[in-house]
Order: sequence, then structure tokens, then C-alpha cells
Amino acid sequence: MPNIALVAHDAMKAEIVDWASHHKSRLVGHNIYATGTTGGRLQDDAGLNVERLLSGPLGGDAQLGAMIAEKRLDALIFFIDPLSALPHDVDVKSLLRLAILYNTPLAVNRSTATALVRHLQNKD
Repeated sequence: MPNIALVAHDAMKAEIVDWASHHKSRLVGHNIYATGTTGGRLQDDAGLNVERLLSGPLGGDAQLGAMIAEKRLDALIFFIDPLSALPHDVDVKSLLRLAILYNTPLAVNRSTATALVRHLQNKD
């Protein structure tokens, strides 16, 4: 069963919850990991079973990066807010760099996230 991380910046949390709600049937067969608040919203609002990590800027992004480096994460879905300056931009860049370095499938918006979960569903 693939391990998928779902992460979203504050301004994108409603968007990822809406997306996850629409794709719940594709997500329930996977182990879902999420950073703090995003994980709580996915559990409460989308009804997903989520293993919650620390909040992104408090170490959650680093936890996901370690999972990628240890080959324990099969995909990263990260809804990034392209219009806001982020105080923990270094953490985000590090996480994205590790996903690229270790060739971990990465989606950053609804379209690529949908394509990614469809691909994972067809692999099973």
C-alpha cells in the first residue's frame, strides 16, 4: 500500500480538503501522512484516516523529507500558495529538493494531484 503525503500552505488548506474529498475513494487505500493542521482538516472535513506529523514549520516538513530520503514515501502532494511569501520557505525548498533528488512523484496542484493518484491507483 503506497504512502502518500498531503501538505498545504494555509491559504491552500481548503483547496486540498476539497480535492481530497472528491478523491476520497482513491485515497482510502493508501497510507496518508500529513503535516499538523492539514492533517487535522483532512481527518475532520474529508473523513480521511491520516497519520499526523508535526506542523510544517515546526518540523513536519523535515519529517517528510526524512521519509523521502529513507524511501518510505511514495508520493508527495503539496498544494503550495504561489502568491504568499512564506516564513519557513527554507523548509519548503528543502522538502521539494529532496523529492526531486530522490525522484519521488510530486504534485503541486489539483491537476497534477489527480493525475498522480490515478497513476498510483492503476499501479495497485
